[in-house]
Amino acid sequence: MVARSKALAAALALFVASPALAQECGGDFTDWKSAMHAEAAAAGVGAKGLAALDQAEIDPKVLQRDRAQGVFSQTFAEFSGRMISDYRLKHGVANLKKYADVFARAEQEYGVPGPVIAAFWALETDFGAVQGDFHTLSALVTLSHDCRRPDLFRRQIVPLLTLIDRGVLPENVTGAWAGEVGQTQILPIDYLNNGVDGDGDGIVDLRNSVPDVIMTTARKIHSRGWKTGEPWLQEVRVPDQMPWEETGRTNKLSISQLNAWGVTDRDGKPLRDNGLKAAVILPMGHKGPAFIGYDNYDFYLQWNQSIVYTLTAAHLAARLAGEPPFEGRSPQEGLVGDAMKQLQQKLHDKGYDVGGIDGVLGTNTREAIRQEQIRLGLPVDGWPTPELLAKL
Repeated sequence: MVARSKALAAALALFVASPALAQECGGDFTDWKSAMHAEAAAAGVGAKGLAALDQAEIDPKVLQRDRAQGVFSQTFAEFSGRMISDYRLKHGVANLKKYADVFARAEQEYGVPGPVIAAFWALETDFGAVQGDFHTLSALVTLSHDCRRPDLFRRQIVPLLTLIDRGVLPENVTGAWAGEVGQTQILPIDYLNNGVDGDGDGIVDLRNSVPDVIMTTARKIHSRGWKTGEPWLQEVRVPDQMPWEETGRTNKLSISQLNAWGVTDRDGKPLRDNGLKAAVILPMGHKGPAFIGYDNYDFYLQWNQSIVYTLTAAHLAARLAGEPPFEGRSPQEGLVGDAMKQLQQKLHDKGYDVGGIDGVLGTNTREAIRQEQIRLGLPVDGWPTPELLAKL
């Protein structure tokens, strides 16, 4: 296994050290795949991996999935209410007990608490039950040849071919539509970089070995800058009035400042000053659920850039660690569907980059809303309301 790991590391080092990948997309698929074949061969992929590439095809169902992610147009309350199910809570607690020794080893070696790992395990595949049935190599080839976001996926092809070439993964491996494999949906680069043989059998098997899954997931999270011993998310209550323009995930503030403004824990008590800085996160505006996110929360957006997903994953981890459900409070009416697209169009027409007129309240749209709320003298919370739409 040591020799194999060194070989994989060497292959990845060659891949990373090579000149920047050409990001050409579209055009004749046969020609495109020939260029990809040459790129893989130059990176050290052998005959087995190259033969697998030769068999890869365009999958129209992958493109359909890529263009139809309407689930992220839901509010945080809707999305988390569906995703944090009794099944996932029950089985999450049970698995934390069943594999307590492995979770303890993962936290000791990588500093990542078990509930954080278990939350991703639950959300991604229901603890390995639903790992996806898309042909992984064809999925990555499809998304790389497509011109919507080729730069995100093309860099995953050589690592996947390397894994196939070395016999770590079969050439017909299946997984999620976006190229992730295994019980926590790991991309090929992370499989190569962070794969851990947790059960000591000489193989990193992220599809079938729970110890491998737990240890590899912990190592991936650690590699993204997770800070050992620090919290990630805490539910709070916010006052009726405070400097709303100082809220937002990227604006970290001292606990003493938050206390001075009247931000409290969910029970109404002053926040315990742990010496860290945290940002006030208002996923549904200043009258909706409220949290403070520490530096460790920032990691979640590296896992998935959807705000509703990342906040749901972080809250599920808190639930598995013993915290109660969040308070819904009484958020203002938000915009959905065509009304949300209408708002995005107006913001786009004003020169903002909203990331597309798609009805999804993403990071760019939230920031554009905040800027217009400042201009219009509204509470700056990034929440799209009928009032804001009317004023625009």
